[in-house]
Amino acid sequence: MGLEKLHPFDAGKWGKVINFLKEEKLLSDSMLVEAREASEEDLLVVHTRRYLNELKWSFAVATITEIPPVIFLPNFLVQRKVLRPLRTQTGGTIMAGKLAVERGWAINVGGGFHHCSSDRGGGFCAYADITLAIQFLFERVEGISRATIIDLDAHQGNGHERDFMD
Repeated sequence: MGLEKLHPFDAGKWGKVINFLKEEKLLSDSMLVEAREASEEDLLVVHTRRYLNELKWSFAVATITEIPPVIFLPNFLVQRKVLRPLRTQTGGTIMAGKLAVERGWAINVGGGFHHCSSDRGGGFCAYADITLAIQFLFERVEGISRATIIDLDAHQGNGHERDFMD
């Protein structure tokens, strides 16, 4: 769709990371699990219905993604070309949490939407995948009641901070 030309975010970085890890023999195809799109039911574990309904407006998504021309796109395109990939990355973060428990470790090279909280997006982060993955583990895996978020981004992850402030 060409949206990557309107924002400094490198949309191809995930493939580059996977290719690098495979070239360095740190990963093999047999170790890779394809993410599935987070469903509305998944998203409602953390997000408010009001917030999810907000994402049905192109203006809201343009504000969150910091790509003003998105305002002019019909929302069905915004859903398909902008939000569906973000929901798939969110599903990947949830899956990585489950796989880390089962296998001892896992990574999701997508996701890490640390500016989104349960009721507010921003900074190109439309879904609170970090909060979601932790909530899923707290609710569905016996014995997990604490988590540490290691956020290596250059600036503060204020979304998960808002969600876990209490």
